[in-house]
Amino acid sequence: MINPSLYSTKKTYRFPERSVHIYYGTSFKSLKDLLPSSDVFIITDNNVYQLYKELMDSFPMIVIDPGERSKQSVTIQTILDKMLELHLSKSVVVVGVGGGVISDIAGFVASIFKRGTRLVLVPTTILGMVDAALGGKNGIDVGIYKNMLGTIYQPECILYDYRFLDTLPVAEWVNGFAEIIKHGCIRDRILFEMLERFDLHTFQNDKSLMGELIERNVDLKMQIVTKDEMDKQDRQLLNFGHTVGHALENQHQIPHGHAVSIGIIAACTLSEKIAGLNFLEAQRIVKLLSAYSLPVDIETDYDVLYDGICMDKKRDGNFIQFVLIDKIGSAAAKRVPLEFLKANLKNMV
Repeated sequence: MINPSLYSTKKTYRFPERSVHIYYGTSFKSLKDLLPSSDVFIITDNNVYQLYKELMDSFPMIVIDPGERSKQSVTIQTILDKMLELHLSKSVVVVGVGGGVISDIAGFVASIFKRGTRLVLVPTTILGMVDAALGGKNGIDVGIYKNMLGTIYQPECILYDYRFLDTLPVAEWVNGFAEIIKHGCIRDRILFEMLERFDLHTFQNDKSLMGELIERNVDLKMQIVTKDEMDKQDRQLLNFGHTVGHALENQHQIPHGHAVSIGIIAACTLSEKIAGLNFLEAQRIVKLLSAYSLPVDIETDYDVLYDGICMDKKRDGNFIQFVLIDKIGSAAAKRVPLEFLKANLKNMV
């Protein structure tokens, strides 16, 4: 059991099979106290390890290469081999310490090791804190195609130690804000207006304000996913910007947040055509993304991009499920004919 007295704030979200406890304002140093009498196995990447090795060296662990290139089956096999070599039991707690890639890998490993073991996530990036660590989705890539293998497996808890953000590069702050802006676009107009009122520099230097922003985003996403864990209805809204974004990420090997930002612009252009989004609303989104140093266009090979979109998991025959907005804060998933998408792709990206 986890000792709740070691945290400043706790919130619990209930899924059909498991409750997920989210603890804000804790310290990674208290992990041994938080999980007494439990075997802990840490999965982290070399970037995080080099900065915080003194926090983790007392635990059994594996350190992998950072970045999307590690989200392959060979990495999973290497981790499983290490766990078996250590004779870890089914009661081991897999602790993923890192950004979105680590959350994906740790969740996938925990879900399959001896048919499922305990999972704790410690996100260290903005992207991890507001998106990747939440909702239980995990996955690995197959070649250039993102998240083609995976499971939905909830962690028992997620620990937020904001001190990890002290060493987060500016580029990773920017990367994470794409998902925050996405949340404002699909569900929270007040959040969107808050982002318009402040700027990245303000959030970086005001820990209280940043904590408020993170908790608001966590609650927004968790309210959606607890009602639709298996991605049949409202959870699909979280894919806003990701249909084109994932294809661009694969094609150009650009950061996830950059790809999502351009994907949001593409979705807004399509939304103007078939969902009634006002041009001035779309321009507010373009302006906000640019204000947070996110790209809004890219030179690309449209045939390659279209082929990448056609490989998306949301494709259904000659249609693809596309998340569109009719105004800031209001979204819906619609079936878009692939031929219509192909004909309009050059105007979208």
